[in-house]
Amino acid sequence: MQQALCLVSTCSCCFRPKDWLKRQEEQGGGTPGGVMVRLATPLVAATAILALSAPVAYGQSTTMSNGGAALFQKACIGCHDMGGNILQPGATLFMKDLQRNGVATEEGIYDITYYGKGRMPGFGERCTPRGQCTFGPRLQEDEIKLLAEFVKSQADRGWPKIESYGD
Repeated sequence: MQQALCLVSTCSCCFRPKDWLKRQEEQGGGTPGGVMVRLATPLVAATAILALSAPVAYGQSTTMSNGGAALFQKACIGCHDMGGNILQPGATLFMKDLQRNGVATEEGIYDITYYGKGRMPGFGERCTPRGQCTFGPRLQEDEIKLLAEFVKSQADRGWPKIESYGD
């Protein structure tokens, strides 16, 4: 990607001020059309490189944390916006509360997300008892693993702002 950006930035040296173009025309050394012809090849090349170098399609995640962030925004943010807890203020996703509640590891976060605990419903496909589980869509095991990694990472960093991914 840096090569593409470098190519685009070097193309900018081909653009000349209007007074330079005017002098060229007066001296018979070229017309604006000639400048455009000289610019066409580098601009087409830069456009092609940028178009072909896109790492993923729009809306896809590029890292595990992005996937975790997207899942968090989809399944968890209703109760846990910014790491908080709107139903139970003492059970936030901040590290001090995770430690106090004995779930400060990815495994602990995974287990609670999968099976639920207290007011927190479980989201796992095989969550039981039924009353402890979400009535909404269930999450795959790999999705819960991504969520646990994301929540642990955010808790370790004090819950910085979550960027929007996808949608």
